[in-house]
Parts: sequence; structure tokens; C-alpha cells
Amino acid sequence: MNGHTDGEVRLERHGHVAHLVLDRPAKLNAMTVAMDHRMNDLVFEINNDPEIRAVLLYGAGDRAFSAGSDITDLDEYGDNWSYRNRFDNRTDYARAVWLIRKPAVAAVHGYCIGGGLEMASACDIRIASPDASFGAGEIRWGWHGGSGQTQFLTRLIGPGHASRILLTGDRIDGDEAHRIGLVQQLVPREQLLESASNVAERIATLAPIATQRTKYMVRVAQNVGIDAALHIENDSFSYLMTTEDAVEGQAAFAEKRQPTFKGR
Repeated sequence: MNGHTDGEVRLERHGHVAHLVLDRPAKLNAMTVAMDHRMNDLVFEINNDPEIRAVLLYGAGDRAFSAGSDITDLDEYGDNWSYRNRFDNRTDYARAVWLIRKPAVAAVHGYCIGGGLEMASACDIRIASPDASFGAGEIRWGWHGGSGQTQFLTRLIGPGHASRILLTGDRIDGDEAHRIGLVQQLVPREQLLESASNVAERIATLAPIATQRTKYMVRVAQNVGIDAALHIENDSFSYLMTTEDAVEGQAAFAEKRQPTFKGR
């Protein structure tokens, strides 16, 4: 492969929380094909490691969460058919984030545009600083995003707000993103990682099967009619009540103590 290699996606373990770090700050954490492959490998690792209960995704450096795909590296995806099938080729980093089974929190600062916005949108919770800049500028160059851009935004903030971003290519700042619901919490830049880490760590203290099933049920709510969804929710609830963690939770409640969850 002749593409850029001056960047990586790093996995750091902090207790039960995995930190996924987009580490190419000199290029605004723009994603290369090599980083795509690495992201897919790490998501597989995260999903199959019972010690990881939550994920924190953020960009290295002071300027960006991620500027999306490195346009100068696009030829490395191959011909049009190969590019179309990049998900099956394990070279679709935003879809990889979407496939994280554990609850995922994005800490967003600086540029969060194009594929960077897709990655942030694929997370369950987004926490940002006021300097964050969100945008889907693909329309200005003759295309739209292909890894969830139109679908994630429409589901997260509704068709009107999504269309304003997608059809104009204009950027919005952290305050506006918070106002329209794209961002769940806005914090000062110097508190961003700590605040986002606290959310991920809080989730990681809870019963891991229950948090993963809850994440799944939120997605069911986005895709399934209410009558069928209520049945799916009840089946999921009934299963969770058979787990060892549910028994522990009930005992801890009765004994007025903090539960110790084991993911079983």
C-alpha cells in the first residue's frame, strides 16, 4: 500500500473504559485507509473483550476531533466497486464506530467535519466544547457522505436541522450543535476530556449486559414501529432479569449497598 502512514488509531485501556484516539493531529486527524483498517480491527477487539464496558472516542491535538477522510488518500480504496464495498473490505471507519457494541461517548473539539461528523454521530453520546465546528461539506464538492451522514443526522436532529447542514454544507459551532440536540453536553475546552471520561466511566460501573442491551433498544426505537418495539423491549427485559447481574442488583438494593456487576 502506498497511502499515507503518518497517523494511527490508538487503543488505550483505562479500567473498564477503552479510549479510541484518532492520532494524526498534524492533518486534523484525517483518516487514511491504514487507519480505517486499524479502526475496524480495534472495534472487533473491543466488542470481544468483556473487560471493556464503555468507549471514549476523541481526537489528538488541539485543532480537531477529525476532518474525516484524507482526500489525497482516496485512491487507496481501489476502483469504484471496491470503494462501494469498503464496508466489507474493513475500510469504513464510521461504520466501524457504529458497530461498537458497548456504549460509546464522543468528546468533540475543533473540526468535526465530513467523516469525523459521521464517527461522532455513530456514537451514543456526544460531549463537545464551544470551539467544536460541525459540518458536512461534501455537497459543495458534488457528493454527500456515504457512511451514515444523511441517515445519522436525520435521526439525531430531525429532517429540518439535518437538511440545513447537509444541503448547504455550512458549519455550526458547539453552541448551535447543543441547541439542536446534536450534542448532549457542552463544556469548556479544558474540561472536555475529563467530562466525557466521567460519563464513560459512569456507564462502565453499570451492568455491562444491561447497558449493551439498552444501547440496542435505543436503536430498535429508531428503526421499528412502536408495537413491535414494545414486544422486543419486553423480551430484552425478561432476558436481563435472568442474569446474575440482575440478581446482584436486587440484592444490593435490598441491602442498601453498591452492586458489584460481573457481566454475567
